[in-house]
Amino acid sequence: MPPPDPWPIPEEALEEKFLAATGPGGQNVNKVATAVQIRLDVFALGLAPDVYQRLKTLAGSRFTSEGEIVLVARSHRTREANRAEARERLGELLAKAHVRPIRRVKTKPGKAAKARRLEGKSARSEIKRGRGKVSFD
Repeated sequence: MPPPDPWPIPEEALEEKFLAATGPGGQNVNKVATAVQIRLDVFALGLAPDVYQRLKTLAGSRFTSEGEIVLVARSHRTREANRAEARERLGELLAKAHVRPIRRVKTKPGKAAKARRLEGKSARSEIKRGRGKVSFD
């Protein structure tokens, strides 16, 4: 199943903050705040209850008690690239939450299948019974 298209996010529901990134990158990392922390107010989206529940499950620990999703993107060297990555990840998360899971329909085996299974079991039982001690009575 291909990944769903990113979901459009309204600007008023977003809050962005730029942080100093960590890891390798030399002096650029120390002086430029390129990492982005993006917060999405889920209640501002007005989602259906089932979509909200799936989003909460998918977000996991990134979902705060205030009803926000917090994502941090810091893998790129520029603000713009990190910002685009964070928005794309957020959009994909929302798109996944809108996909309703397919319910499994419970089925039962038919009479013929049951009979075949029992026949196989009894045949196996006979084979195993034949492995016992031999009595010369």
